[in-house]
Amino acid sequence: MFNNITPPLSSSSEAGSVTSSAFNMGEPLRQPRSSPPIGAASPSVHNSTIDTALKSPDSLVKNSTLSATAPEFIPSGYASYQNDVYSDGSEDHYPEAMLSDFVNEFVSILTSSPGSFEAEIDYITDTLNSWVTTEEILLELVELIYVQSTCIPNFAYTGSRLCNHLSQHIKISPPTGNFRQLLIKRCHKEFDQKDQAVRGDKDAQKQFHSYVLFLGELYLNLEVKSGGGKPGRADILLGALKDLLDTLFSHPEDSNLFCAVKLLKLCGSILEDTWKERQKSDMDEIMKKIEVVLVEAKCSRDNRLMLVKLVELRSSNWGRVHAASVSCDATPYNDPNYFMNEPTFYTTDGTPFTAADPDYSEKYQEILDREDYFPDAFEENGTESFCDEEDEMDPEMEEAFERFCMESESRERK
Repeated sequence: MFNNITPPLSSSSEAGSVTSSAFNMGEPLRQPRSSPPIGAASPSVHNSTIDTALKSPDSLVKNSTLSATAPEFIPSGYASYQNDVYSDGSEDHYPEAMLSDFVNEFVSILTSSPGSFEAEIDYITDTLNSWVTTEEILLELVELIYVQSTCIPNFAYTGSRLCNHLSQHIKISPPTGNFRQLLIKRCHKEFDQKDQAVRGDKDAQKQFHSYVLFLGELYLNLEVKSGGGKPGRADILLGALKDLLDTLFSHPEDSNLFCAVKLLKLCGSILEDTWKERQKSDMDEIMKKIEVVLVEAKCSRDNRLMLVKLVELRSSNWGRVHAASVSCDATPYNDPNYFMNEPTFYTTDGTPFTAADPDYSEKYQEILDREDYFPDAFEENGTESFCDEEDEMDPEMEEAFERFCMESESRERK
């Protein structure tokens, strides 16, 4: 299939023969019906001019208008990437791309294996310190970790631990702020949009709820050192969480209420302890808002039950037990751990309950009825008490029984 390919020209002397052989293949072209116009060169003259030009390269050089000193010609629409890649300023473009790849890589590892945090964090910190050398790259790092912590499901806790570690070990601290200060600024930027986000569409609310829960994790895990004292929590996040809870309960949609309950279950006990130390009644105000929602809001039955359970959890000191009673004096009323070792049962819809549940007797009886289990069918000694009524036999069983009786009588007679 490669026989008709014309070989490359070896010299200018062979060009004429190759050209003529290439154009003379097949039948000659039909002559035009009309004669050429006056003054036009005849075919013989034209062909002789071409042959002369091809056979004499010197004439081409003499008649050429090309110049070696002409400026470089670049066609329109052509983009030169060589200078962008190999220029001296290439280091200014690539750290961000490499940084994002590295952040995505170690976040994926920590997401799939949260237990590897302690083993991997030193290597992660050393690598980031080698890359984060300017204020611009530090801002990029803060944004990347914030986005990952608020977008990846179940990464808020690990992300908050990561933020706490990096806030203490990232070396660069530009005039605009260190890692922790820039992270707080980024969270404050989202905080300013809470009123629009809480009333937004489903996606906007979902993103806002992820931000709220991440802020709760950050309040629990971010340590702030002041002077030579013991590290404490970021007070600025304490006020932000109170405002976020007010915003969520002021728009009592099911998704907003669910987010508020999750936040209070996450850090409600710590928030109340801190407010009590400062002689504030912020948690009481939140509980009053919940009561208003239960009375006035048109929320679903599940969310109402969830809010009631939250109020009960708070009334029991958030489920915390400071001192258990002596085992001999323990009762269901003075020891919250009384039913700790009791078995767990499940209703028909999968709801778990134990002996501590107020409706335990009713739910347990439902299980007995469902399994057709009757304790009265057994006597005190453990043997079954049979009913007086005889079981009816079908015709085949009656016939077989009669045959058996007849055979037995015949054997006895013999």
